[in-house]
Amino acid sequence: MRAGPGRGLVVIVALLLAASGCGDDRPAETAPEPEPTPSDTGVPTITALPVPEEPPTGTLIADMRQSSRDAAAGRMEVWIDNDTTEDVTPTRITYTDPRFRTALEGERLREIPAQSTRGFPLYLPARPTCGSSNDVPVVLDDPLGTITVEYAGATQTIQVEDSTDVAGRYTRARCLEMAIGDVATLSWSDQVTDGDPTRTPVGGEGVLELVLVPTGRPGADLTIDTVSGTPILSPVGTDAWRPGVSVSGTDGPLRVPLPLKPTRCDAHAFAESGGATAFKIGLTLGGEPGQITLRMTPEGAANAIAFARASCGMLETVDGGVEG
Repeated sequence: MRAGPGRGLVVIVALLLAASGCGDDRPAETAPEPEPTPSDTGVPTITALPVPEEPPTGTLIADMRQSSRDAAAGRMEVWIDNDTTEDVTPTRITYTDPRFRTALEGERLREIPAQSTRGFPLYLPARPTCGSSNDVPVVLDDPLGTITVEYAGATQTIQVEDSTDVAGRYTRARCLEMAIGDVATLSWSDQVTDGDPTRTPVGGEGVLELVLVPTGRPGADLTIDTVSGTPILSPVGTDAWRPGVSVSGTDGPLRVPLPLKPTRCDAHAFAESGGATAFKIGLTLGGEPGQITLRMTPEGAANAIAFARASCGMLETVDGGVEG
């Protein structure tokens, strides 16, 4: 006997109910209640406002700086901050300082956009003002130097901040060098070994000579107290050379031998060897202590580095390997 359409529908519904009864008896999880918003709770919201920028001062601001590259090139740089709303293109920049005999002219003149800063090189004079004027103490919040900027028919003269005393340090060092030059000329020999420095055996030592040639004029005595090593070249058996030799202007020439060896034998040291042949010399002139930096000539520097390279042999690399 064939079932009618209504009976079949009843069977399907019963099967579906049975299937649902075989499932998990745990109650179904409900979705979490949404967090109340500030508008729901009545709590007012605060929108953070951007910090207002300080308005331009409407003037130029200057400070003095000197990188190691500047020092090697015999210059310093005045950095000018154009704290105005208009671009400024200097036609002339002059730095005036009582420690220098004449004003120094700024180089590489170019536009200074509004609210930006540009640096301008000032080449240092070979003969600054030495004597009593250099006894004036440098007060960092009251600079000695001023910069005059000429542009578009206008002129501004402003004080130059010099927080690291660039101009003062150069003046004192150069005046000391000039005073030493009144007694003797100091230089390095161009050879660090007898013969070809590249034939130095691995682990071999060399000798660098400090040469003093007195001027022949009477004056103060000069004593060489210490000579410091460099990242590439070091004294043998001590932390610094201590010659302890003295000369006067009327003495004969003097050569001071300084036994040396490589400071370190890694590739990084040789790759960064810009100051490898610039030695700091501690001295006493007329009873007053001082210090100068004395560089080797290009030929002498090449020979000194060649000696250190040959003495090292294989160079260690950063990753622990070796470099031939």
